[in-house]
Amino acid sequence: MQTGQLRHSNEDSLLALDLIDAAWDQAKENGVPHELMAYAAVFTGMRDLVAMFGETTVAAMVKNLETRIKQGEFSNAANPLH
Repeated sequence: MQTGQLRHSNEDSLLALDLIDAAWDQAKENGVPHELMAYAAVFTGMRDLVAMFGETTVAAMVKNLETRIKQGEFSNAANPLH
């Protein structure tokens, strides 16, 4: 399966973000530094994506992350999903 074949509703995506935010808040309450949560989230996400789609497909997916980061896509808290 190609990643482009995955389609989820905006509602599903917002629910997923809410669940991650809740875990983030719980970690903060337990003294886990934000940077460790960020690393764990990225690592877990990459591991799961590689397991589902393989290294080549995931490498292609993340190829344009540098540009997206520099364009501020991940800095826009007002619009967490584009």
